[in-house]
Amino acid sequence: MHLKLRFFLLPLVPSVLAAQAAQPSDLERILQRLDVLEQQNRELMQQIQALREQIAAAAPAPASPQAGPPLAERVDVAEQQIHDLAQDRVASAHHAAVQLDGMVLFNSYWNGRYSGGYEDPVAASPAGGSHTAGATLRQTIVGLKFQAPEELAGAEITGSLHLDLFGGSGDALNQRARLRTASLDFAWRNTTFSVAQDKPILAPRDPDSLAQVGYSPLTGAGNLWLWRPQARIEQRFHFGDSAGLRAQLGVLETSEPGNVPSAYASAAPTGRPALEGRFLFWIKSGDNGDFEISPGFHVSNSQLLGYSVPSRIISLDWRIPLARSFTLTGEAFDGENLGVIGGLLQGIVVPYYGDPHAVHGAGGWAQLECRATRRLAFHFFGGEEDDRNRDLQAGLISSNRAYGANAMYQIVSNVVTSFEAAAVRTAYIGSPTRVNPHYDLAFAYLF
Repeated sequence: MHLKLRFFLLPLVPSVLAAQAAQPSDLERILQRLDVLEQQNRELMQQIQALREQIAAAAPAPASPQAGPPLAERVDVAEQQIHDLAQDRVASAHHAAVQLDGMVLFNSYWNGRYSGGYEDPVAASPAGGSHTAGATLRQTIVGLKFQAPEELAGAEITGSLHLDLFGGSGDALNQRARLRTASLDFAWRNTTFSVAQDKPILAPRDPDSLAQVGYSPLTGAGNLWLWRPQARIEQRFHFGDSAGLRAQLGVLETSEPGNVPSAYASAAPTGRPALEGRFLFWIKSGDNGDFEISPGFHVSNSQLLGYSVPSRIISLDWRIPLARSFTLTGEAFDGENLGVIGGLLQGIVVPYYGDPHAVHGAGGWAQLECRATRRLAFHFFGGEEDDRNRDLQAGLISSNRAYGANAMYQIVSNVVTSFEAAAVRTAYIGSPTRVNPHYDLAFAYLF
């Protein structure tokens, strides 16, 4: 049966072979496809060359050397700056913008015989001793500045916090962090409300110094300086584009125990509320900053041994551009019980016979700044607090003066060196006047 089938299919073989010969082989079909692709590639290359010629014709002429770096180079610089900013940014759990602020400050100093053992005394000691010298980094400041990512009722929320290492005994291994200043500000267009620890509202200015940083320069010699908790509001008024008024009013907590004789310190409250105000008038004055003058006031009452002892102070501070490179700043004040906000700590006297009473005093400070070059500045400063003698007891300070000068040089953008020569002259009731010179060489790394 299989043999019969073979004989039956044998006549069909020639016809099948003929059909296969009539069709193109697989190899021929592949070669045809390659020819088509090669033709398409030639057409694409022609189109690319035409586009290049059009782009070259439309491109601007090469930039001249004065036109700045090419675009690619500027893009590279921008990318590097963005990278640097990302590295400098401090992370915040609430996604607020936080900036590190402060300085590493190294001081080397030499004192006269009446330093009383302090690195930079604010008053000459009545008892003499040996000359002292040393070095310290405890006036280093570490701070943060921050800004909230959202506004509150249209107010921008910002703030700051600054610490130093001025706590402890001052020994190399006994230095503790201490709160200096802090603030939380809610700022509208013309109004700012703040809660803070800061200088008194009526005395915000300071002389320039890298020698006295642990407390404000000229402390006890005309500068009311104590950093105290406070809440204040500022309202800004504009008289055209070239003048204006900043009115400030607030409540401040005074410092009481250190302002009374040590035997009664435990009987004094830690602090009392005070009302303070300041009114800053400003006028634009060229490239050297604005002309500013500001009257201010302080009102509070201290409580001691069942008595209410008033503290009443009026002040005037200023900033006066004298020329392109010279600026005069300072403050003057008059009043009673000055120690509650940073005057000499003898604002209340308890006599042997009689009631506790306030000590009347007056004083102030002034500084002349001379900017010799962009990097070099000279500062000449002096101040005094003069308390009324008849209000005082033997051994207390009748007047305390300080004066000096420094030169500050910016070595690089964030490194400053300073040399300062100063002296404090203290007159005591019933004792000779003492003078203590002080010399300081400082290096500050700003960050």
